[in-house]
Amino acid sequence: MGTFRVALIDDHEIVAHGFAELFSELAEVEVAATVRTVDELLEQGLALDLAILDLRLADGSMPIDNVRRIRDSGAEVLAFTGGDDPVLVRSAAHAGVLGVVRKSEPATVLKEAVLQAARGEPVASTEWAAAIDGDPLLADAGLSARESEVLSMYAAGAKTQLVASRTGLSESTVLDYIRRVRSKYARAGRPANTKVELYQRAIEDGLLPAPGRAS
Repeated sequence: MGTFRVALIDDHEIVAHGFAELFSELAEVEVAATVRTVDELLEQGLALDLAILDLRLADGSMPIDNVRRIRDSGAEVLAFTGGDDPVLVRSAAHAGVLGVVRKSEPATVLKEAVLQAARGEPVASTEWAAAIDGDPLLADAGLSARESEVLSMYAAGAKTQLVASRTGLSESTVLDYIRRVRSKYARAGRPANTKVELYQRAIEDGLLPAPGRAS
């Protein structure tokens, strides 16, 4: 397995030093930068797999803007937070972070979350799930019953072949349903361009159970 390049955006010097030291022990991760702001990170023009973002920065920047700017640069984002402001967490979640990790978590949890997010996989946690399904103002995408059925299976990780087998549809029809679902979410202002985003939308709309909750 290759090395993942990550950066930490956090304006607390002690946190930055501790993060760099922690991941110096992990061969799969290279800490390419520890910076205080997103501006500082983007000015360096680094090729990154993942940015670990403190949601409350001293420059007053908003998480939703920071997440979008980082993702536009080609890196995914993992939120790193004290968890004391659900509005900030919700904002980051809807901007497309792969997960939310509390700063109070043990080092082993942070390491695993960073590795998982660096691979482009969602990091399921109760905080992240609560943020993405806790907004009562989400626009209804208007999915049909069949579209919802296909989405719930596909977003949960089933391949198109398995979805087709379970629904009695052809694989091409399943793919057509997924395209329709993405289009409907886009029109509702809730992008679902990636499978991770489809997973988020499915949780938001109650089609999949949030992590840590019974189905």
